Amino acid sequence: MRNFAAGRGWIAGKTVWGVVLLLVLVRPVFAQQQSIPLWAVGAPGSEGKTAPETVRVSAEGDRIVSTVHQPSITPYLPEAGVATGAAVIIAPGGGHAELWVDHEGNNVAKWLSGHGVAAFVLKYRLAREKGSTYTIDGDELADIQRAIRLVKSRAVEWKVDPARVGVMGFSAGGELAVLASTQYDDGRPGAKDSIDREGSKPAFQALMYPGLPKEIKLTKDTPPAFLLCGAEDRENISQGLPELYLELRKAGVSAELHVYAGVGHGFGLRLSNHGSYSEWPSLFLAWLDTKGFLKH
Repeated sequence: MRNFAAGRGWIAGKTVWGVVLLLVLVRPVFAQQQSIPLWAVGAPGSEGKTAPETVRVSAEGDRIVSTVHQPSITPYLPEAGVATGAAVIIAPGGGHAELWVDHEGNNVAKWLSGHGVAAFVLKYRLAREKGSTYTIDGDELADIQRAIRLVKSRAVEWKVDPARVGVMGFSAGGELAVLASTQYDDGRPGAKDSIDREGSKPAFQALMYPGLPKEIKLTKDTPPAFLLCGAEDRENISQGLPELYLELRKAGVSAELHVYAGVGHGFGLRLSNHGSYSEWPSLFLAWLDTKGFLKH
């Protein structure tokens, strides 16, 4: 296993405040690009919808996006010297009505790219926004599947291994990550759109206090899973996620579970986080390494 201690002194020093020092004092090693539409000519099902995205700011300073009609990804690409070839598409949460794109998106992407993992923050359409005509298992699922295909189609340009492109989802975004990890295809070789020729199966899934679909079809081919939640979260997550872990193991799927005492829902990655749950990014990175996703 590679030694990450040199890049993450807070692990070697066993201090939970190290994540704060890391985010504040260490210059991020990444290159952020502008958002890239998933469909250059417009998303299927969004025809005629031209209202611009709206952004509000929470009391904690987080930007919250709604009115998404042109789904997109924003890349955070590591520099060549630290790039591992692994990539993850990050789906923020927000109850399928909005997207908390900072502490469940951009902050995470910056941290991962600084540690060699290419990260792509997904803005997906919102099925439960007032007046929405979109659906979770239709339009939202299509968005994350398209994001997987898009990243694979540009793997050479972005210096990622198409066999090591995974998904990470927070809360409602976690539900999308589950759907993407259990409903996928090998692409359409004869498709006119070259992106559609790529398969939509993620290499791994990271489920962060996820909303869980009522029915999840697991097989031995389901991608390996990193599962995380707070013990004080609502019961369908704090108990549902450990139950999913057991079901994954019964299906023969490799999985790792973390349930943190003293914390509930929506903690994501913020400078104000403290306690053991603030260490989850390093645990996820170590898990990627254990599973062989961080090979150069």
